[in-house]
Amino acid sequence: MEKIILAGREWRWTRLPESFSVEGEKFAVVTNPHTDLWQRTYYGFCNDNAPVLQTVTDEQYFSFTVKTAFDSKRRFDQCGVVVYFDSRNWLKASVEYENERFQHLGSVVTAGGYSDWATTEIGADVKSVWYRLSRRAEDFCIECSFDGVKFSQMRICHMPAATGSVPFGIYACSPENSSFAATFSEFEISECRWKAHVGQPPDKNL
Repeated sequence: MEKIILAGREWRWTRLPESFSVEGEKFAVVTNPHTDLWQRTYYGFCNDNAPVLQTVTDEQYFSFTVKTAFDSKRRFDQCGVVVYFDSRNWLKASVEYENERFQHLGSVVTAGGYSDWATTEIGADVKSVWYRLSRRAEDFCIECSFDGVKFSQMRICHMPAATGSVPFGIYACSPENSSFAATFSEFEISECRWKAHVGQPPDKNL
């Protein structure tokens, strides 16, 4: 499968989308209908066919920031950041379209084959969001921003699968019979912006 270079790193697909293109540091994708990531909880189904593009690192402390722009049209259309180990263990954050009035800005953590979903409503007129995903060993923090400057915490979670190298990256999918265009840009991989809590040793001592 074709390798892709973004932010000076090699990225690889877990599954391919309908189409994609790379122009410098801007990555565009068109989703396939009936694609999703979800495991069991409440809905009962196991969906594991969303296109996922990731790079891999053994760095224990880092942050990944990216801007998403989207033209979602139908319920649950979504694009965002992801840490995907396998079908039973992953996390994602995205905006999921609901209707012409509002969307769900939220995150999903799946561990041991069961997903959760934490959300807040935002206006349907929001068409771009920045995400910052940070790792501290087996713990992760997801933040979002509407201007790329001020970030707000969405979630802190623990991923038991993150014991060594971790894959991380982007995804886009359309769970219903729809397709939409999403663009990812402003890729940045940096030292961890999610600093040690008061009383914890500094990263350099770990």
